[in-house]
Amino acid sequence: MATAVRGGKLSDMFRALQSRNYRLFFVGQGISLIGTWMQQLALSWLVYRLTDSVFLLGAVTFSSQIPSFLLGPFAGVLADKFNRHKVLLVTQTLSMLQASTLAALVLTDTVQIWHVLALSALLGTINGFDIATRQAFVVELVERREDMSNAIALNSSLFNIARLVGPTVAGLLIAAVGEGVCILINAVSYIAVLGSLLLMRLKPFERVKKQHRVWQSLREGLSYTFGFPPIRALIIIVGLISLFGMPFTVLLPVFARDILQGGANTLGYLMGASGFGALAGAMFLAQRKSVIGLGKVIIFTMSLFGLALISFSFSEVFLLSLVLMLVSGFGMIVTMASCNTLLQTLVDDDKRGRVMSLYATAFMGMAPVGSMLAGSVAEHIGVAYTLLGCGFLCTISVIPFAIHRPRLRRMVQPIYERLGIVPEIATGLQTASNLTAPPEER
Repeated sequence: MATAVRGGKLSDMFRALQSRNYRLFFVGQGISLIGTWMQQLALSWLVYRLTDSVFLLGAVTFSSQIPSFLLGPFAGVLADKFNRHKVLLVTQTLSMLQASTLAALVLTDTVQIWHVLALSALLGTINGFDIATRQAFVVELVERREDMSNAIALNSSLFNIARLVGPTVAGLLIAAVGEGVCILINAVSYIAVLGSLLLMRLKPFERVKKQHRVWQSLREGLSYTFGFPPIRALIIIVGLISLFGMPFTVLLPVFARDILQGGANTLGYLMGASGFGALAGAMFLAQRKSVIGLGKVIIFTMSLFGLALISFSFSEVFLLSLVLMLVSGFGMIVTMASCNTLLQTLVDDDKRGRVMSLYATAFMGMAPVGSMLAGSVAEHIGVAYTLLGCGFLCTISVIPFAIHRPRLRRMVQPIYERLGIVPEIATGLQTASNLTAPPEER
């Protein structure tokens, strides 16, 4: 009980920052992520301004995220075999070069839609390796294992502070000076994350003696992930929310301009509201001391996310739309971050990179499929009905996971007893995993 009370203190919300390397990572990533969100909004507005095509909005998102789906599992093998610190230095440098090239094209007014598609595909390829490596690298930065869940929650907070600030600033800048400046700022922002990586003091990298070929390592990771229902369940629920829920970001420029009769600043406010809600959700998770009860939270917040999207699809009032975006952001990030926390706690260290690459594949890889489908459907039935369908599918997809709660609880119990984790925490993890059982386990 004393632990639970202590967990409610404000200081515990930031306990992972006591680790020097994680603190550097937190600051560098924070600056870079603001630039990333600025570029994302600028790119969406640029594409819609140039083409007036919802389909091409979906196509750009597809090209930027589908490489994560194709390369994610191989990236996990890389993250388990090689020095993650050096891999991140390479991926972040390449991302800076991609943003610089795109900024030059936009600022010189020579950009064409094929440039955007090609450079988005390049960034997606880089991210395919970066995301899985970054997720696994966090473990090396936190000095105390018990602070891991807090670090993951703070990562989500950071991501969504940037999601709040970046689009809002970008919306104002686009209206004043155009999209190119936003993309240029993103290119410059990579200096911060590269600097933070270079300043870290890390333990010497030790290559795993037991080396397997890539295909053998990949098969081992897939078997481990999908052979154990609790881990498989978490991966599936992330994939479902990405497939059905994430396409709302592709449709936002259309809502901002054509339904709410606004401009780039309106789009920035909508994305900022979603970011504010997601930030609130991340802080809600950061103040939690343990994972007890996360399963019920996942069911509630995924349902909340779907219902908020349904309501947003009917709204033609700007203020109401802002509130609904705030609620949707809260629901989405709490669901995603809770799944991430549970996975990081359940997975074996020697397979962490591969499992987290499959998490990234489900998160980033299913979203482009949903985006292309949403863009295509919206061309025929309109964005409002498309988003209504997305929200409905997101809401009902959580039902099977709730049904299998007791059986998955029994599966997780022996693992946490063997690891010596406090029984109360084990129960919470079981409960959370149980709630995310896959449909085929009925």
